[in-house]
Amino acid sequence: MGGEVSKNSKREGAAAQRRLSHGFLSNVGVSIAHRLGHSAVFSQPVGADSRLLLPPEDGAETTPPALISVFLPEFPHRTFPEQDHFQILGFIAKGSYGPILKVKDICKEKTYAVKVLPKSELLKHGVLEQSKEEVIIQRQLKHPFIHNLQDCWQTQRHLFIMCDYCSTGDLHTYWLLKGHFGEEELRLIAAELGSALGFLHDLGIMHRDIKMENILLNDQGHLRLSDFGLSRRLKRGGRAFTICGTIQYMAPEILSGGPYNHAADWWSLGIMLFSLATGEFPVPAETDHSRMLTKVRDFSYALPETFSSALILLLTELLCKNPVNRLRNLECFKMQAFFRGTSFDPYILQKTPVEFILELRTHPDWAAKSTRGFSLDHFDNFDCEQILHSPTTPTEVVGDSKSPTLASVDLNSAAEQTCKA
Repeated sequence: MGGEVSKNSKREGAAAQRRLSHGFLSNVGVSIAHRLGHSAVFSQPVGADSRLLLPPEDGAETTPPALISVFLPEFPHRTFPEQDHFQILGFIAKGSYGPILKVKDICKEKTYAVKVLPKSELLKHGVLEQSKEEVIIQRQLKHPFIHNLQDCWQTQRHLFIMCDYCSTGDLHTYWLLKGHFGEEELRLIAAELGSALGFLHDLGIMHRDIKMENILLNDQGHLRLSDFGLSRRLKRGGRAFTICGTIQYMAPEILSGGPYNHAADWWSLGIMLFSLATGEFPVPAETDHSRMLTKVRDFSYALPETFSSALILLLTELLCKNPVNRLRNLECFKMQAFFRGTSFDPYILQKTPVEFILELRTHPDWAAKSTRGFSLDHFDNFDCEQILHSPTTPTEVVGDSKSPTLASVDLNSAAEQTCKA
């Protein structure tokens, strides 16, 4: 969800508690200490309307207030489209607060990914403001290499965020299949993602969760930067302090509690390119951001001698531990020797399919690698009927049903259920 969790984040108590990323690519059931790719927030969220939010430490079952719609003007009121208009094809993934559905708009004959967010969960975890910020930010973003927001709405009990469906999966899957990418392949990935980052930063938006799992791929193999759940709008010269992101990608200034700015996204890009090129992360994940900070500060980020001098220079400048001296804007990025002769025009870059991605799409292990342990067991208590028929009238809300109704969903196949959004 979007925006800094709190402008005045508390540093004590729940500060060390982790929140798994609830974006389109969040996977469940695996500890952040044991796998790559989970996002975390290490600070207590306090929304602007904190009087309406439940204390995050209160784990009791709750329901949203009857007039919650007053505080969610970003989400128009309507019911979930009827089955003759929208067909639920299956589940894509489970986020921290609710499922991601694969749906088909029958009239348009197009497939989308719909994030379903129960209001009771958002209130219980204190992330209502983040949900609002996410759609505010994504509405501003129209770029060839950024995942498009198509629509959002609310019923009485749920928020819905609908984006394009990317059937080719995410970059992390292809990294697992390939092991590491060559410099020519890396050049295209870096150019597309750098173009998207430069566009975001020109608008004053920090992504704060750049990682392979958040890089979706369209049917031509081109990148789509996704999941703006931790994004933050930052004015020129502004600084942020919330410790958030995915621990292996977090810049040292974030790990230390700030202040930090847009330069932190370029560090994350550097970590990702380093990992894509070498086949492994430079620093293994720690369970605690203090220990991770110590490791990051001590690590030399030495690169293999087999790399070209241009690639070594690029990664060295991106992984500069001092953000003031770091390569931190698109213009400097494009001027790197590594990109000599490379166009950064998104429309030129998109003209040719990305063959090395499309070839891997047919790899026999693709389905297994793309699921990474995901199964329908995660949705045993998901009530599709409640979502389909959730009223919009602001009357008293009763407790959400907990009875499993998976049989009411048209599930095409196990592979379709687990494709990434």
